[in-house]
Amino acid sequence: MSQTNRQSEEIAIPPTEDLMREHGILKRLLLIYEDVEKRLLGYKSFQPHIVYPVILKSGTIARNFIENYHQELEEHYIFTRFLQEQSHIGLVHVLQEQHTAAKKLTTLILQAAGQGDQHMQNRQNIAHLLSLYKQMYEPHEAREDTVLFPAFREIVTKAEFLALGEKFEEIEESKFGKNGFESILKQVEQLEKALGIYELSQYTPHFTK
Repeated sequence: MSQTNRQSEEIAIPPTEDLMREHGILKRLLLIYEDVEKRLLGYKSFQPHIVYPVILKSGTIARNFIENYHQELEEHYIFTRFLQEQSHIGLVHVLQEQHTAAKKLTTLILQAAGQGDQHMQNRQNIAHLLSLYKQMYEPHEAREDTVLFPAFREIVTKAEFLALGEKFEEIEESKFGKNGFESILKQVEQLEKALGIYELSQYTPHFTK
């Protein structure tokens, strides 16, 4: 192992950076949801043999990685500390409510997509559920990244902060194995490729002059 690799392994990821990195996975899932919604509503090509498996797989990642892992880290280690400190109480309560709503939405999405019903009514229902998930989680994660996580640094000691980063890494490895984040990321990339939205350059606006 090179000296550079050894040094990289020794650098612990701060807990809030770890959570924000996981928000990156969520953002990419939301882009998948947005693209699928367009397909379900007829704005883009609808190929059920591609669309329904993508919904089921992305919904499963949302359930296992975002809701049953990422959200639980926030609730057990971040939200609890704010409640103990009597800080940002209102915001924390809203975020907790939205975590519960996310789990309900994912259950409904997986149930509807699992039926494989291609009738327009079911397609519209799934599209609506995906839209609700996206509509809620875009401001949700933005508020955590810009308000809650920066404030978290102010209510814990440096030693607590660093120890929590190590704790998060231990929990991630126990749940998803070594390099668990990278494994989840690869799964998301495969879904993006299946829909044709993986290449970043396609989002670049082009100007005639």
